[in-house]
Amino acid sequence: MSRIAIVGSGIGGLTAALLLSQHGEEVTLFERASQVGGRVVFEEEGPYRIDRGPTIVLLPEMLLGILEEGGLPQESIELLRCDPLYRIHFKSGQVLTKVNGLEEQAAEIEKTFPGQSKGFIRFMQTMSNLYPQGKSSFLERNFKSHRAFFSPRNLALMARLRAYKNLRETVGQYFSSEEMKDAYSLQSLYIGGAPSQTPGIYTMLPYAEHAFGVWMLKGGYGELPRIMARELERRGVSVHLDTEVESLTVQEGRCEGVVVKGESLSYDAVLYNGDFPYLDELLPPKARRRKRPPVTYTPSSGCLLIYVGASRRWEESLTHQFFLPDSLNASLQELFHDGRIPRDPSYYVFNPVALDESAAPPEESVLYFLVPVPSASGVDWETAAERVASQVLADAEKRGFPGLAASMVWRKVRTPADAQKEGMYGGGSFGIAPLLSQSGVFRPQSQPYPIKGLYAAGASVHPGGGVPIVMQGAKLAVHELLKEMNS
Repeated sequence: MSRIAIVGSGIGGLTAALLLSQHGEEVTLFERASQVGGRVVFEEEGPYRIDRGPTIVLLPEMLLGILEEGGLPQESIELLRCDPLYRIHFKSGQVLTKVNGLEEQAAEIEKTFPGQSKGFIRFMQTMSNLYPQGKSSFLERNFKSHRAFFSPRNLALMARLRAYKNLRETVGQYFSSEEMKDAYSLQSLYIGGAPSQTPGIYTMLPYAEHAFGVWMLKGGYGELPRIMARELERRGVSVHLDTEVESLTVQEGRCEGVVVKGESLSYDAVLYNGDFPYLDELLPPKARRRKRPPVTYTPSSGCLLIYVGASRRWEESLTHQFFLPDSLNASLQELFHDGRIPRDPSYYVFNPVALDESAAPPEESVLYFLVPVPSASGVDWETAAERVASQVLADAEKRGFPGLAASMVWRKVRTPADAQKEGMYGGGSFGIAPLLSQSGVFRPQSQPYPIKGLYAAGASVHPGGGVPIVMQGAKLAVHELLKEMNS
């Protein structure tokens, strides 16, 4: 039995703890916050409770499969399928509803955007062949060298996935309508990237929505870490809350433990689950990266989040909805290229009572508004937050939530500055950005340094952000760790 320390109890750390303890390893988890979950926790006020961060559940088979590998049976959590998947409101007044079923979706597209359904069918047919290959080649393995990543097979697959193009250009091969290009490229916002900057390989995201469905977790995504933590407690795994790891101890190229409250604690290996760029600060100076110029990372976009409790329900509203400006592309150019809050921002609304009536008190609602904005630097959030929140809520009242202002009984705003205070790199909500230069082999890997016994997982580590993908990254890190411990 090996003794493993995990730094951080986000979803990556909890997944690693489940997998390692299932293999009989002795696991100790250190968390500087007062609760487990990292980004995946709740905002609560009186009778209202809603997810603070992620809300949309994608890739359910990956999520459930990894939990099962960690000893949590699939019936431990209840997933609710969204049907329709979600609705996109364009500023023109047109509305596209994404639905389950290829023929049904093609008919819906043809009704709203005549002539575009053939492109959708062609997209799904093409991706049905490419997705399994992309998943096994890029999501289910580490890359210890550039040679492994740029193998002839991978290069051919990347060419077919249009990795050399951006996501918006890639979907433009299937759709001529600007609105349809928006509808099938906005998914890069799920991981904090611009459709015009995120590699075309991420077409796997809009494909996965239709192939595997869009879901929500009964009770909210914030239930997931609580379920995982209860299982870890049942197994006797030590979880230390309000406990910050001050540094890591490294001797002769091996990580030998952590320093907590000035005390050195010995472990056979350490898995780091904070935002990756902060790992360097925990290492002794001689063990840090010494590349010239120093390694720097671009953070993902930030989020302005608005949480609302309302004394009514909106019967026509779906669980997930997107509200787009006149030009999503122009709006996101302001955000990602100019680094400023768009004058006419896009936003996403989560309305859980549409699928789970118990998500709010009877005849009431909890709502979550997510506005993509720059990361923490360069914006005076104390003055900007209220202006943007008021603008978005007023727009939502006109376009989908009549009577919102009069029915509001609770409202809270959260900014990238808040995210940065809690350890999110640069105030970005999704780790480092999914740029080509920060994807695949160019992203930090499970064993990110030439230091034995040191591993990493989380949104900033390969294969990337999004809850199931972070869990997959933790699985990769655990497999590498166990391989080393058993060698």
